[in-house]
Amino acid sequence: MRQKIIIKTGGVLAILQLLLLAPKLQAQQTVVDSSVLDRINELEKQMAAKKTGEDHFMVAGLATMGFASYKTTNTVNGSSTVTKGNSFPDADNFEFSPMLLWRHGKKLLAEFEPSFNNNGVSVNWADVSWFATPGLIVRAGYLVLPLGTYSKREAAGWIDKLATDPMGIADMAPTDYGVEIEGGLPLGSSKINYDVALTNGNQLLPDGTITSGNIVDNNNNKTITGRLGLLPFSNSSLEVGVSGMFGKVGDQGANIQNTMAKVYAFDLNYVKLLKPILINIKSQYNIQDIDKVDYINPADSSTYSFNNHTISFFVQGSLRPVNASGFIKNVELAGRYTIFNTPANSTFGSNQHTFTIGLDYWLSWRAVFKITYEAYKGNSTASKTLGAYTGLTTTNTLFVHFAIQL
Repeated sequence: MRQKIIIKTGGVLAILQLLLLAPKLQAQQTVVDSSVLDRINELEKQMAAKKTGEDHFMVAGLATMGFASYKTTNTVNGSSTVTKGNSFPDADNFEFSPMLLWRHGKKLLAEFEPSFNNNGVSVNWADVSWFATPGLIVRAGYLVLPLGTYSKREAAGWIDKLATDPMGIADMAPTDYGVEIEGGLPLGSSKINYDVALTNGNQLLPDGTITSGNIVDNNNNKTITGRLGLLPFSNSSLEVGVSGMFGKVGDQGANIQNTMAKVYAFDLNYVKLLKPILINIKSQYNIQDIDKVDYINPADSSTYSFNNHTISFFVQGSLRPVNASGFIKNVELAGRYTIFNTPANSTFGSNQHTFTIGLDYWLSWRAVFKITYEAYKGNSTASKTLGAYTGLTTTNTLFVHFAIQL
């Protein structure tokens, strides 16, 4: 599932930080997602059985697989085409990602996570972390950038409540080569956390989209990405965050070499126990703006331009009766609404919406069985002059998925 991480990225690091904070959080009657509590309890049992310095190498990771059945209707100029299909495993969301962890002493941790997905092999991330002091981690390597929270904390198949990702959210938080510092500090009864990365940056492609993850920088500038999070309540039930990513995306020496890309993100996570129901609300809003430049139409070498503005938004809620007994306490109901609007008059412009609903059954603290239904509607705003207009598309998909943290 994409760079669907995470806790994909830094998953183990994040859980270790939670373990260190657990006594203080319990004293403040912290309310967190039940699956997080289950993971903490299990890790505490494992740590209690080990001696300091005993383990140096560990294999973790995740696996996601399942079945998808869909029906797509595309309408252009009053003419409709219907396509039906299914796949097992679900080609778009199958993933097997073993994560290799090597600890050197008490201060250094190396992480490497390859990913087998969609008939290919990729790398989710590969980095080395130095735990400098309490509240400060320095990291270098191939990193998931700290834009919002979804990609770094919520996208792993065994963490995400639904079988799909919210459109566009993970795409705007790329993985890139660079350095990063992150940590957290108390602020009276509140808390703040920070995460800042300096990386090679994105590259502007001939159609106006951007790509990332190049080990050789395409220009002489670096991109800075940062997030600041605030947990205003003593029980940490609410977290709000603001992020930004800024850098030049044009190729060095080209007439567009000074083209800038600016991306902003705003995120929210709220957890509340209303006995016997645990409520979890998550949301993120991304805005991407790229300077207006001229592009070349490959069909006739003419130039065209457009306002390169993209937004992506999702809000998701879930309910789980954690205080119930028997079968029902392991059941969770989740729903999500997503908007993803790409630039009008480009070759890829579209106004897209999805409504997703799912029912999960937690087999254990790290294994979940999901049934998800998603309704998608996309209205093309791409340029008719460029021959890119695709009309109205609707897709209804049923997913049956299993996900596990290895």
